[in-house]
Amino acid sequence: MKNVKIVSLLLVAALVITGCSKQKSAATGWNYNDPEWGGFEVSEYNEQITAPGLVFIEGGAFTMGRVSDDSRFQWNNVAHNVTVSSFYMDETEVTNQMYREYVYWMKRAYGEEYPERVRAIYPDTNCWRDKLAWREGFVDYYFQSPIYDQYPVVGVSWEQAQKYCIWRTDRVNEKILVDKGIIVLDLTDLRGETAFQTDVYLAGQYRGESKNELDNLDPSAGGEPRQVRREDGILVPYYRLPTEAEWEFAALGMIGNTYDERIVEHKTYPWAGSSVRSANKKYYGQFLANFKRSRGDAMGVAGNLNDGWDYTCPVKWYFPNDYGLYNMAGNVSEWCMDVYRKDQNPVGGEDQNPFRGNVYRTPTYIDEEIAINDTTGSIIYKNVDDDLNRRNYRQADNINYLDGDYASNIYDYTNNSSITEWVATGDEEEDAGLNEDNSLTNPDSVTNMMYRRNVANQRNVTSLLSNKVRVVKGGSWNDRAYWMQAGTRRFYEQERSTSWIGFRCAMDRLGPRAGK
Repeated sequence: MKNVKIVSLLLVAALVITGCSKQKSAATGWNYNDPEWGGFEVSEYNEQITAPGLVFIEGGAFTMGRVSDDSRFQWNNVAHNVTVSSFYMDETEVTNQMYREYVYWMKRAYGEEYPERVRAIYPDTNCWRDKLAWREGFVDYYFQSPIYDQYPVVGVSWEQAQKYCIWRTDRVNEKILVDKGIIVLDLTDLRGETAFQTDVYLAGQYRGESKNELDNLDPSAGGEPRQVRREDGILVPYYRLPTEAEWEFAALGMIGNTYDERIVEHKTYPWAGSSVRSANKKYYGQFLANFKRSRGDAMGVAGNLNDGWDYTCPVKWYFPNDYGLYNMAGNVSEWCMDVYRKDQNPVGGEDQNPFRGNVYRTPTYIDEEIAINDTTGSIIYKNVDDDLNRRNYRQADNINYLDGDYASNIYDYTNNSSITEWVATGDEEEDAGLNEDNSLTNPDSVTNMMYRRNVANQRNVTSLLSNKVRVVKGGSWNDRAYWMQAGTRRFYEQERSTSWIGFRCAMDRLGPRAGK
């Protein structure tokens, strides 16, 4: 026993010594986090935290689109197999209370000097109005009354939802740095140009007050501290809108519908079965979502209301799906990131994390320093059109790729001696003719010819669709059960809003994809 104790003590001592020793590079043998060996730093953070409001969605393969009859014969959601990577998604739709917090903060930051920035984000409460219905109570009270705090915000356009995601990212990362004592939270004289913005901070352009910055182990820094970097793993990625594939995958919640890598049943709704009523004995026959059963029947009859709600309902009213997401069918439809096209999966389209809408951007530099807008304090971005020597993309704007660009166009321009195609861009018109070698004088105009829009009168020139029309998923309080099916899809102009569309945020999952 004495010998066993001695061996145990030696093992403990060895572990302590090992734990105190510097971590070494497997490539060079040099010490990490050691100024005497160059000061290359390796972070202790190796797991992404779950940011506020989000739940983890373990990804995988699934059949996207409708697998039942398309009763409307739109054929805009033909079934096809795709893989969605793991990600995070809001447990509920963004509520009035959440969005009012955003408006309040923006008023404090910009209301005095730039009130137009606040007006631009305010929900359109007049969206409730209907020429042949009385809804003035919703116009006056839905967004402002505390009674509706936990109801989904509506009257918010896709563009406004995008701005909310950016603001939310900044406030979450700001709190992380404040909690760690790295920056000072001083809101007594809040101004937009000095407010914390994640990308501005990471670019080294933050104008606020720092507190206990991190030790800089680089010996050439002369002992000066440094700010947090992406390599430290402290800050969370950006909140954003979910892609259409992510939204549909999350809505189906098939994590509770698989056995040994086999999908037992392809769900139609976020719950099992083909009925909108509960099959659970305890709740048998109860409606599982907020929708319109038929014309004139929005909630049932007095004394026996079916789904219980004529318009919107609280965001946690019905049972969540197997991922823990509420109201992925009914209540309000939701914005997705994607630009809408009838063909979800064009020939040659991506089968892993599909998305249409990529416009690649990069910061603008002035005198080797990232340019900042003096009014908003935000980074000035530009499209990466000057980065063309690549194999994976040829231009910044890829919205029309394989559907409306020159490569996918049905017309053969090279067989024409002269051609003029026009793209309406407000008051200007751009000519796309042919050079002597039959190359296009203005390829961008042909790229946009199928889905071009006249900016001056907000009119789509050649189609009901344009590059400013976004995907909307899920049914709403104003829809029949058909629209609550996860595979159905619609579109709406990104600058417009309505009383039946809300949104929820998503976030990339970094690192391991499995939830276990």
